[in-house]
Amino acid sequence: MSPEEMETRTVRYGDLKPCRTAFIDAHTPGSDQKENFTIIGGGVSESPDQHVHIKDTPGFNIGAAGQPPKCRNSLHSHTTAEVFFVLKGRWRFFWGRWGTAGEVVLEEGDIFNIPTGIFRGFENIGTDYGMIMAILGGDDAGGGVTWAPQVIEDAADHGLVLGENGVLYDTKQGQSLPDGISPMPLLSDEELKGYPEPGNEAVVRDYVARYWDMMALAAKAPCEVIGESGLLKDKPGFEVEFLTRGSIPETSYTLNSHEILMVMRGHWKLSWSGGDKILAPGDTCAVPPGLEHSLTPSMSGEASLYRVMNTQDSAGPTWVG
Repeated sequence: MSPEEMETRTVRYGDLKPCRTAFIDAHTPGSDQKENFTIIGGGVSESPDQHVHIKDTPGFNIGAAGQPPKCRNSLHSHTTAEVFFVLKGRWRFFWGRWGTAGEVVLEEGDIFNIPTGIFRGFENIGTDYGMIMAILGGDDAGGGVTWAPQVIEDAADHGLVLGENGVLYDTKQGQSLPDGISPMPLLSDEELKGYPEPGNEAVVRDYVARYWDMMALAAKAPCEVIGESGLLKDKPGFEVEFLTRGSIPETSYTLNSHEILMVMRGHWKLSWSGGDKILAPGDTCAVPPGLEHSLTPSMSGEASLYRVMNTQDSAGPTWVG
């Protein structure tokens, strides 16, 4: 593989192309400054304007959300994994039918494997533009998003209508639902009873991992963050590991699985027989199966990255071991 070919498998943080109309709350005050990024795979965007950087998926999707201070993402649910780690800023995650069942604040490097089947939202509570990176289970990211009823109602008041086909229509731009397409129905009271309302004690302990704990645990060997025996025990169709300069393999290695490298801190040199690349914070690189390669920090100082690898497990609800 040539350096040019590897570059097509690398999405640079500075090259990310945002979509500001990705979801139903794009016009709703308080959520109307969100930026959505699809890095690998189509994600769950409801807008045809969404740019997809790498279309082929390795069994999961990689995306990101960027928001200015005090901007929030509205309450929604997924049927497959939704994992976030904080790249920049300080974020509050909240969940429940009205977002009041529980909450947790995450700092840079922290990771959250949000349980499937509960409504969740998040907001930037920092003082500058923030970015969170996302891993979504399944090639089709679970078939989309289920919104809390009030989100759909609020959006309609501001000109956005979601069709039952999963596509957004902007009445402010003269768009309307096509013939034969009805609006996305609201969840009934009976259906809403199927969405749990877990408190902090039921979520934070088993689904959140902190950056500095992982730095310590990965001092000499990779830290398994999400996996059957990981800090956050789950089998969502992928595994997540955390690496530091002390836990990288001492020699070159080859994996039979896809390996997605997501740099958190520092600069990393990816080397293989055809060349090498420097990866910076926020960069995402999809290393193909069977390629012998090595990783090493290219500069002194703090260095950390997440790597995501596909497994034989099916994408689905959060696994309880």
